[in-house]
Amino acid sequence: MIGRLQGLLAEKNPPQVLVDCQGVGYEVDVPMSTFYNLPALGERVTLLTHFIVREDAQLLFGFGTAAERNTFRQLIKITGVGPRTALGVLSGLGVADLAQAVTLQESGRLVKVPGIGKKIAERLLLELKGKLGADIGAHAVATTDHQADILQALLALGYSDKEAAAALKALPKDVGVSEGIKLALKALSKA
Repeated sequence: MIGRLQGLLAEKNPPQVLVDCQGVGYEVDVPMSTFYNLPALGERVTLLTHFIVREDAQLLFGFGTAAERNTFRQLIKITGVGPRTALGVLSGLGVADLAQAVTLQESGRLVKVPGIGKKIAERLLLELKGKLGADIGAHAVATTDHQADILQALLALGYSDKEAAAALKALPKDVGVSEGIKLALKALSKA
């Protein structure tokens, strides 16, 4: 019903914002990835939205990109994942990181998100496989089995997802697991 809002940003109280559209204020819940990219108060903002009507509430969720909204819509189709959980997943991982986790079937990255347990993480991986679309999947790091093993090793050593992914991108594509870990650790120690 409400697909897009355009107006002045009146309030910012994470994860909720208030968008003034010609005198009507819309309360919109947004993922943190969208929240961090919002303009200053009083400036124009455009949000793609998803409107949910329940027996006890009418909820409006906003997104900075079509990929975020599409991923949100895929998430809420999954049994056991409501809109708040889907918003939490997008806030904790982001679209590209979620696509990469699904591509590599890494439940460990999903359980780090508050509200996501092992069972829900496994269900997400199973039901999202192949459904995130080419536009989202293009952001995921293309990996071989060796690269997935190297990434897992770096994550197990305590490096963040971003650090591990950056180190992985710098490696030659045909590198072996042990050599790749050594090269990645050397690159990370210099950073």
